Amino acid sequence: MHVRRERQSRRLVALVHTAREGLVIALLGGLACTSSSPPKAAVPPTPRTADGRIARVSLGQIASPVITATAAWRLVDDAGKAVARGDAGERRSLNSAGGVLRVIEQGGASRVAGSRLVLSTDGAGVVSINGRRYRGDVSLIAGDSAVSVINRVAVEAYLRGVVPRELGVRGPSERAALEAQAVAARSYAVTRLGNASRPYDLVATTSDQVYGGVDAENALADAAIVATEGLVLMYEGRVVSAPYFSTCGGSSAEPSELWRSRNEPFLKRVSDQIPGSDRYYCDIAPRFRWERAWRGDTLTAVVERYLRNYAQVGQEAVGSVRRISVDGRTPSGRVAAIVVETERGQYRVQGNDIRYVLRSPGGELLNSTYFSPEVVQAADGRLARLTLRGLGYGHGVGMCQWGAIGRARAGQDFRTILRTYFPGTTVARAY
Repeated sequence: MHVRRERQSRRLVALVHTAREGLVIALLGGLACTSSSPPKAAVPPTPRTADGRIARVSLGQIASPVITATAAWRLVDDAGKAVARGDAGERRSLNSAGGVLRVIEQGGASRVAGSRLVLSTDGAGVVSINGRRYRGDVSLIAGDSAVSVINRVAVEAYLRGVVPRELGVRGPSERAALEAQAVAARSYAVTRLGNASRPYDLVATTSDQVYGGVDAENALADAAIVATEGLVLMYEGRVVSAPYFSTCGGSSAEPSELWRSRNEPFLKRVSDQIPGSDRYYCDIAPRFRWERAWRGDTLTAVVERYLRNYAQVGQEAVGSVRRISVDGRTPSGRVAAIVVETERGQYRVQGNDIRYVLRSPGGELLNSTYFSPEVVQAADGRLARLTLRGLGYGHGVGMCQWGAIGRARAGQDFRTILRTYFPGTTVARAY
């Protein structure tokens, strides 16, 4: 959704993702890049929840997961038989080969335990996978060489690991932004529960919403989730998927400006300008304004690596980049498309795909499509340097998270914030 929903960007959320490697969480997880995770501490209890619905969250594939828990735990197979047990803090490891899970005992002996196991505890214990803690239980599914790990967790507890990762650690004056984030994230999750086509509903990355489990939780975000318990965004009687992103740079965008999807009546362009001033609610963001530059040879290597995923490119090399030009702008001022001209031809890249082609040498997505280019040509006609100067961070559709923070600081409540970024919606109870 980091602001972080990119999750992927063509869907109505951020997104962003990859499986949950910690580096991706830190770089792309909404506003999570602006603050560090709270240190591990005693695990506070899960607040009462009025709803028992469960979110199945994919934590990715792990070659040899190490399991433990804060209370007595058990591994149960599909037949309901406990194939392993342990006391609080006692560890086991698993591996997978040929679709079969093996449990490796502390002494090193291993035994076949089936193709799917569930790790759970009695009472209020939390489980741990490779040192990361999660509420609920965890399904472990055998693959050819790795174990698919899926956290099954009540929606409200799931949000406790999402809101701080997506909005960062905030202060008391920003509580309304946390409440708005909780409602948007809950709406996104509720619309995806019960996916029958796969064994999980959501992934723990920017492809859906960044989720950090117990280690992400903090008291102020918990309070915002409790205060909005069960509340979602509704439009004409249905729960809506509510996309969000880090920083709009002055104005949000409609879906068709970024993605190959239809517009929605509740996803309009919204100005973030503060009335009566030349400032914007989100100009407090670290990437409200930004600049990125490439040397010609560096840009050629980046384009060679990523362009063929987003444009019609044959098997041959793309060739040296000669020019990058803007091909139109959207109503919000973002770049509608770029034309990449190389020795071999011209290639057009549209909307949010631009961010996936014009990456940094290290692979980081372009901050936004809200930019102006400056091209320097070499004497031989090749591109010597490309500099982009831009505004904002993220896809630009839905709620501007730094704008929500600025509005909260200005005294707006969470309902006002949501009504602004999702015009025509109402806040109602889903359960």
